[in-house]
Amino acid sequence: QYSASELILVEDEMTDTEDNEEEDLGVMDDQRSVILHLISQLKLGMDLTRVVLPTFILEKRSLLEMYANFMAHPDLFLSIAAGATPEERIICFVEYYLTAFHEGRKGAVAKKPYNPIIGETFHCSWDVPKEKVKVFPANGASTVSKDPSKEFGQDQASCYKLRFVAEQVSHHPPISCFYCECKEKKMCVNAHVWTKSKFMGMSIGVSMVGEGVLYLMEHEEEYVFTLPSAYARSILTIPWVELGGKVNINCARTGYSATVTFHTKPFYGGKVHRVTAEVKHNPTNTIVCKAQGEWNGLLEFTYSNGETKVIDTNKLPVIRKKIRPIEKQGPLESRHLWRHVTSSLKEGNIDAATEHKHRLEERQRAEERQRLALTTPWKPKYFTKEGDGWLYLNPLWKTH
Repeated sequence: QYSASELILVEDEMTDTEDNEEEDLGVMDDQRSVILHLISQLKLGMDLTRVVLPTFILEKRSLLEMYANFMAHPDLFLSIAAGATPEERIICFVEYYLTAFHEGRKGAVAKKPYNPIIGETFHCSWDVPKEKVKVFPANGASTVSKDPSKEFGQDQASCYKLRFVAEQVSHHPPISCFYCECKEKKMCVNAHVWTKSKFMGMSIGVSMVGEGVLYLMEHEEEYVFTLPSAYARSILTIPWVELGGKVNINCARTGYSATVTFHTKPFYGGKVHRVTAEVKHNPTNTIVCKAQGEWNGLLEFTYSNGETKVIDTNKLPVIRKKIRPIEKQGPLESRHLWRHVTSSLKEGNIDAATEHKHRLEERQRAEERQRLALTTPWKPKYFTKEGDGWLYLNPLWKTH
């Protein structure tokens, strides 16, 4: 129904210049009274999906774009396919996974991305220099080439292309889908996430229900993974975000699995943003790799052969995504759709931002009422429902 070429006009894409830095939300008195008023109407454990939150806590991007920012280290992502053994591949996946969150959650500021409206889409891509992607020689030690110009000759400019598309496929419940592929590496990811938020007194918990699957076509492997919960803490003073919960990564074909635990800070003492992980070969019940550290700081990996390695997430090079300029985007693409809210927030004009956001939400409600009256369910453009999940219409494994 949709040819891959229709997906995005990649030629129009330009390197993204937006910085995702958000100013800290030191809550001002008038804002605090708004939050207090809101809290006074909430009950513990209450579902916040239908609660309209104040505009000043919004971050200047859509949730769909936040998922794209989880791919800020596409070189680590593409290196997964290069692993020579199933063990190396799952360890590479865990290394990538543990480093994926710090860029998506820039700064610890607890601001909330825009709730995508139904039918909203986000497209982008990355050009990943080939010399940045790990190559695994036969002896199993991974190397990144030292002097690319010598090894690659004229070919140095060549890049792998990684494409990304996200779509909001449902409004109640709020479900986002995203799909990412690299044809040359024969790998892609398909995921659907239902965000559920609930009120917990001095914090707000957001669980990301759903799962993603990483497909490595060359190895005929599928890695099923889940996502952690996020918590906005101390919402009355200076809110901050922490991740929590246990995440599973599983490859049925190879018998390898991993558990990643995001530890929430204990009430007394303890560190913030702590994460631990272990990779296991289930048939033999052996742990082949352990990791610990902070998801937005230093991560230390220990392998079964006794070797260790440290990754500093703050020093990892970020490859900027490429995105079409707003004037070339369709009416339902995230940045085009939210452009007035974003520019009002940038100017610090909260009232105007609230007004623009309200208009978008009203339009969505009106369209929903119309669909109910005509009993025509919403039909997503890029994804289709299969069982409990959602699948991209034209995934790589169908075309291969």
